[in-house]
Amino acid sequence: MRRSGRTTRQRELPALSTSPVPPALPEPTAAPSLPAHPGLSGLSDLSDLSDRPDRAVRGRSAARARLALTASAVAVLLAVTACGDDADDGQGAAPGAATTSGASTADALGPAAPASGEPVRIGLVTGRGASGDLNIEKDVAEATVRYLNEHRSGIAGRPVELVLCETLADPGKGADCGNRMVEENVAAVVVGSTPVLESVWQPINQAGLPAVFFGASGKRILGDTLATFALTDPTFPVSGVPIALAKEHRTTKVTAVVIDVPSSRASYQEAVAVYKAAGIDLTIVPVPLGTADMTPQMRKLAGDDPGVVHIHGNDSFCISALNGLRAVGYDGPISMIGQCVTDATRKAVPESYLEGVSVAANSPIGTDNPSTRLYKAVVTTYGKDIDPGKPSGVNIFTTLAGFQASLADLTGDVTPTSIITALKAMPATELPGGGGLKIRCNGHAVAGSPAVCGRGGLLTTLDDAGEPTEYKLVGATPIED
Repeated sequence: MRRSGRTTRQRELPALSTSPVPPALPEPTAAPSLPAHPGLSGLSDLSDLSDRPDRAVRGRSAARARLALTASAVAVLLAVTACGDDADDGQGAAPGAATTSGASTADALGPAAPASGEPVRIGLVTGRGASGDLNIEKDVAEATVRYLNEHRSGIAGRPVELVLCETLADPGKGADCGNRMVEENVAAVVVGSTPVLESVWQPINQAGLPAVFFGASGKRILGDTLATFALTDPTFPVSGVPIALAKEHRTTKVTAVVIDVPSSRASYQEAVAVYKAAGIDLTIVPVPLGTADMTPQMRKLAGDDPGVVHIHGNDSFCISALNGLRAVGYDGPISMIGQCVTDATRKAVPESYLEGVSVAANSPIGTDNPSTRLYKAVVTTYGKDIDPGKPSGVNIFTTLAGFQASLADLTGDVTPTSIITALKAMPATELPGGGGLKIRCNGHAVAGSPAVCGRGGLLTTLDDAGEPTEYKLVGATPIED
């Protein structure tokens, strides 16, 4: 258990996402700009999140708390992510994960409602990169489309047909994928986990095609008013949760240990204004992807009074960061994005060090609830050997199913223009797999980021087995007209 002079009350946490591609490691930098967020005011006090007063929250204090915290990204995490992959080997779902069989699977899938007619071609940009295999995204996407075509009447009653392109974490290939989608005359493009978001997005956007992300980052992408739709709130894992934790622990500092790829760095640099407005100093410690031993970086960080340490990366990155913090004896408050928490993390980091960590998420992975039951029913019925515990799989399911759900009122011709119009006019709609989160793509979810469709997120705290406890909706206020 972490120890410090403070004791705090417990909170609860979840899981998120990030990406690849490693640049050189700069000195810790103070961050740079982003708009205020109407749904985050409720994050300043987390005391209402604890249903288990017998536990102390991780301040890392005398009694370590349980956890609470993807994700935009991935998006912004703004990326949360937004770019992420799970490089864990053979990880299964958490012990508390949903199980479905027989009638329960049928109940989760719902009645048959088959699509018919000419297919609607939808682009899917995903792929494998240097950091790990993202084949799960392709496998889950194919399973999801079969589910949507058989149980949700596809799009406007017509079956969905995927047009796949892999970026391989390469900006040039990302641009090629964007151009290919234009050449293939797809009606819209769904973008999965990739660290080269802007390379993919630019040709798609220039052609006027709707681009749909689980989470996205970057001022140009998030500021687009024409044809870009990021389903999850990029500010929640990047600033909302760390700021709330800092206020809870009465510190004016947050140190973000961030995977050193452009989208993740940009997410935190753009959030500096939000931290400043909250009276919090943000220090960014970018660490190259693939850094196996972060002890040197964590030793310097721990010696500089870091306040809350917030970790943003995939599971292997987070494992290195956590073990580095443990090696140097850091016992202060820690938060992470959801992508950090996998079976690989629980195997590589002592459970006693995970207990009480706060986790931000957009899906309630690791617990039994309607969202996880639906996802498992889809991947077991329509997929093969898909691990339901991997965040990137859940994220692509949520993106595709959320995109389809957002077009419930679309009738007639399915074109890029009709899709854009329908998305902008959609009512508040529950995000499939989102644990109760709702989206509305009218440009008002996050001030200054008209492409964002979601507000708030899920928060959980890790227990003494490194598993998420109950997920809470935080900052998920209704999106105004």
